[in-house]
Amino acid sequence: MPAPFKLALAQMRVVPGRREENLPVAVENIAAAAKAGAAAVLLPEALDCGWCHSSALADAGTIPDGDACVRLREAAKAHRIHVCAGLIERAGHALFNSAVLISPEGEVLLHHRKINELAMAHSLYACGDRLGVAHTSLGTIGLMICADGFSPNLAISRALGLMGAQIILSPCAWAVAPDHDNMKEPYGRLWLDSYGPVAEEFGIWIAGASNVGRITEGEWAGHSCIGCSLVMRPDGEPALRGPYGADAAVLLFADIEFHAPPFRGDGCV
Repeated sequence: MPAPFKLALAQMRVVPGRREENLPVAVENIAAAAKAGAAAVLLPEALDCGWCHSSALADAGTIPDGDACVRLREAAKAHRIHVCAGLIERAGHALFNSAVLISPEGEVLLHHRKINELAMAHSLYACGDRLGVAHTSLGTIGLMICADGFSPNLAISRALGLMGAQIILSPCAWAVAPDHDNMKEPYGRLWLDSYGPVAEEFGIWIAGASNVGRITEGEWAGHSCIGCSLVMRPDGEPALRGPYGADAAVLLFADIEFHAPPFRGDGCV
C-alpha cells in the first residue's frame, strides 16, 4: 500500500474572465499547500478563465505547453508537490474543459477532458472521449471533472475504480441559484450520493475541490460557486467538507491513508 500523505484542497476564488488574476492565486495556493506539508494539492475547475466564460475563446491555452499549464508546472516543480487543476484547453479549433495532474518534477502525468459536460456548456466546450489513471508515488490516481462525478450510473468514477484508481481527484465548480437558502436546503447531497457509493464499492478515496465566487456569463449568470469541497473516505463517509459561501475561500487539508481492500469473493480485491 502507498504511504499516507496530506492532500490540500484549494477552495479558491475564481473571477470569470480574469485569467491574470486567477493564475497567481492558484500559484499562491500551491505554495501554501507545500509549506503546510501537503504532498498534493487539488484546485478547482476552469480556474484560469472561469466556467462557461467566453474569455476562453481568446485566453485558453494548450496542454501541456500553454502559458497557464506551464505556470502551474513551474509552481509544482518549485515547491516539489503534485498539482491537480482544471484549465480550459485549446486544441486546434476546439476548446475543452480539462484537468491535469502534474508531478513534483513539473511533468504532466495525466490529462483529462471533461466527458459529462452540462448541456448549457456544449456551445463553448467539446467533450472528452477517454479516461486514464497515473501510477504515482502517492498511489494510483484517476481524474474526473465536476459533473463527470454524476454521470449515468456513476459510470465515469466506476470506470476509474475498475482501472485501479486508489484516489480520484476532481476539480469542480459547484454553484447555486441566487435565491438558494442553505439553511433550508444544505448544499452537497448530490455529491455525497455520487461519491459515497463508488468510494465504498471500490474502497477508494474521492476528492472534489470547488471554487467560490459569482458566475457572470451563460445560463447560470448570477449563480454563485460556493465551495463545499468534499473528501470521501473508502468507507463511503465524508472525511472533510469545506465551508459554504461565495466568499468562503480557504485552503483545506485531509490525511489520506490506504488499507488493503477486503476480498470480495468474486476473484477481485
